[in-house]
Amino acid sequence: MAHSIAEIAQALGATAAGDVSLTICGAAEPASAGADDLALAMDPKYADGIGKGAARAALLWQGADWQALGLQAAIFAPRGRLAMAGLTRLLDAGPVIAPGIHAMALVDPSAKIADGAAIGPFVVIGADVVIGANARIASHVSIAEGARIGADALILQGARIGARVVIGDRFICQPGAVIGADGFSFVTPEKSGVEEIRQTLGQRAEVNAQSWGRIHSLGAVTIGDDVEIGANACIDRGTIRSTSIGDGSKLDNLVHVGHNVQVGRDCLLCGQVGIAGSSQIGDRVVLAGQCGVNDNIFVGNDVIAGGGTKIFTNAPAGRVLLGYPAVKMETHLEMQKALRRLPRMMKNLSQSPDKG
Repeated sequence: MAHSIAEIAQALGATAAGDVSLTICGAAEPASAGADDLALAMDPKYADGIGKGAARAALLWQGADWQALGLQAAIFAPRGRLAMAGLTRLLDAGPVIAPGIHAMALVDPSAKIADGAAIGPFVVIGADVVIGANARIASHVSIAEGARIGADALILQGARIGARVVIGDRFICQPGAVIGADGFSFVTPEKSGVEEIRQTLGQRAEVNAQSWGRIHSLGAVTIGDDVEIGANACIDRGTIRSTSIGDGSKLDNLVHVGHNVQVGRDCLLCGQVGIAGSSQIGDRVVLAGQCGVNDNIFVGNDVIAGGGTKIFTNAPAGRVLLGYPAVKMETHLEMQKALRRLPRMMKNLSQSPDKG
């Protein structure tokens, strides 16, 4: 779909100059942009690419001399990534899912499907499921009994929504995610080696053979409004209470949230983050890729943890963490500097005269 420069600027809340009636059909990097593309050059370092492409219009940094760049029109973005969010939303048509319920979908007669929903082929919707208005559900999705999905949801191919899961409005679920599988909870008839090590921090008694008994998951998963779940992410349902994800939180691909975990509002959990059972994550927490959170601990509001950080104990609100185990970021950097000095220190020590 074509959009004029004036329409795009208005949608972004940005200013425009030049021939604002010019229409574009897509966006591209400056050097590869065609005549119908909006070149993306929100930083001066991308300016050279404009002359290599064929774009007539560009999204530029504030104060750029668009005429000197040979453009017919320009949109000025005071905050580039924010403008990108609005532009991509405007240009993204989304997946094609025909309105109504596909003939090859299987919907239990007791399910309630609101007006405007689009249900693709090979979708299975169980008993007493409620699907909100204008929800779009792509092929091969399964939604188990008693689940409730809010309005304007988008659930993509192969996602699995478990029994009794409750999801708010404007939910986005990427392919292959599993929401509401059983938690990983097992117990031995007598104290297990794991329980023993937790108490003694290393000392073990005589090892006795024991088998693991299953603790079933009677809870579910509750997800707020405006939440996005990445591809192949897994959220386990709670043992008794529900696992929960707060409004506005975003989970990347391959994130695992264990049973009973409570994730707050507007959190950002990046790829391969793992949160063990019964931990609590505050609001606006950012966990970078491959962060791990121990079970039964609390991570306070506004904590930011760098990639690969392993959080074993409670983290106070506002703390910036890095390392294994997690420490303050500035402490971790000092530790790494000291570690790099060790070979030279050892060499100097070995070359020192014996003063003994």
